[in-house]
Amino acid sequence: MTAPELDALRLLVLVGELGSIGQAAAVLGTTQPSASKRLSTVERRLGLVLIDRTRRGSVLTPDGRVIAGWARRVLDELGGLLDGAEALRARHQAGLRVAASMTPAEHLVPVWIGELNRTNPGLRLGLEVTNSDQVAELAREGKVDLGFVESPGALPGLTSLKVAVDHLVVVVPGAHPWARVSRPLTPAELASTPLIVREPGSGTRETVDNALREAGVGPVKPLLELGSASAVRNAVIAGAGPAVISALDVADPGLVPVAVEGVDFGRTLRAVWPEGRRLAGPAAELLALAVRRDLDPFPTS
Repeated sequence: MTAPELDALRLLVLVGELGSIGQAAAVLGTTQPSASKRLSTVERRLGLVLIDRTRRGSVLTPDGRVIAGWARRVLDELGGLLDGAEALRARHQAGLRVAASMTPAEHLVPVWIGELNRTNPGLRLGLEVTNSDQVAELAREGKVDLGFVESPGALPGLTSLKVAVDHLVVVVPGAHPWARVSRPLTPAELASTPLIVREPGSGTRETVDNALREAGVGPVKPLLELGSASAVRNAVIAGAGPAVISALDVADPGLVPVAVEGVDFGRTLRAVWPEGRRLAGPAAELLALAVRRDLDPFPTS
């Protein structure tokens, strides 16, 4: 037995409600002859008389009322399916939520997002820029789909994947005495000098503290604590003092890089998302773009 067409089921239900094939046809935007033909086709397929056609109108037969009841349930279920599909589509169209700490947000994520937008022109994407601790917390709580951090520490509750390698550099303004020193600084000299630093929770701050501890000279001594990489960079240019910043930020002529011996300022930039969650859709595509590039801006070879 071939299943009736959905429009024919709608016609049958409307005939039961309105008592007229003509009125049912008008509701569905078709002609009465076309509606009558569809209903006759349903009756032939089911082998049942569903409509009693009289001069006063059309009414459903007892079998027709049973079939119409079942048809109404089918149409209601179909409506639920379509509503659910629309909700899913709207959720996907809501876009991709990304958070990133300062260095990847300023230098790397925009490139990846640009590539993603070229293949997903209708995608709406929100990028929140904050420090690494906050990015990790947003990802852990499911408030973003994907995060990018520069923190070297453990990330409980999150899955992480390397996407890039970065290197930190000591910088000073041109008038600073270190700008004229021909030899590398020692770890002790750096650790004993107050520096312009990022706030606690920043990946850059954590990397500097860890590197100095591993060199056996303790954490950094803050001169100023500032909330963004650009604020640190501008403070150095203005002559406030030295700082340790990403090599990606050392492009201004007002910044003079200073070598330091015996301190490893390399770090890994990572993508993070909730542990146990499988990335899909635009989030998976963005991660694939980031991993494919696996960018080391300053290769050693």
